[in-house]
Amino acid sequence: MFGLSLERLLYIVPAIVVALTFHEYAHARTAYAFGDTTARDAGRLTFNPLKHLDPVGTLLLIIAGFGWAKPVPINPFLFGDNRKRKLMAVSAAGPLMNVVEALAGAALLALIVKNAGVGSALIYYFIGFLSYFVMINAVLAVFNLLPIPPLDGSKILAGLLPARQLNIVLTLERYGFIILLALVFIPDILSMFGLPRIDILGTLIGVPATWLVNVIYGAVGL
Repeated sequence: MFGLSLERLLYIVPAIVVALTFHEYAHARTAYAFGDTTARDAGRLTFNPLKHLDPVGTLLLIIAGFGWAKPVPINPFLFGDNRKRKLMAVSAAGPLMNVVEALAGAALLALIVKNAGVGSALIYYFIGFLSYFVMINAVLAVFNLLPIPPLDGSKILAGLLPARQLNIVLTLERYGFIILLALVFIPDILSMFGLPRIDILGTLIGVPATWLVNVIYGAVGL
């Protein structure tokens, strides 16, 4: 997704670690606010990245642009009333946190760019880091909102559907990871057979993520 070099890794790795950690913390904190202590009891109500990052998923996200963190355990039966809406809120909390992170990163970037003048090497690093940080958070927000299990968007969609249509989502839950993998590798498979390379997943994520980044930069005057 981003290309690999030592310089880019110095930007991408810390950006991904922070973005994923805050994303998962938001899920845990929201569930806890609704009375579910499952995530807290599992040690996930923390900003410690070691509690949230999946080694394989994080590595794949860095080198391939596709990966995952450890899912936050929740128990909707502890939410009390309005479980459906509260589950939607818990699911939406992660992507919303990524948007907030992107806004904060862009605001800090604008502050540095407008006031740093002739910068040191450290200033240039932070400019590069924050640029990747904004984009990575925008990508994670959009990606997780896709209505494909086990992504957050599928749970939000389930909350919007009438009860009789929930079977569709539940059926997809079994095949969600396979669907995601298929979308990731479709371009390469098409190329192997000499067909036009159609990056469906890249388009589904890239177009709205780019729009989101532009809106965020516009909001902070960049």
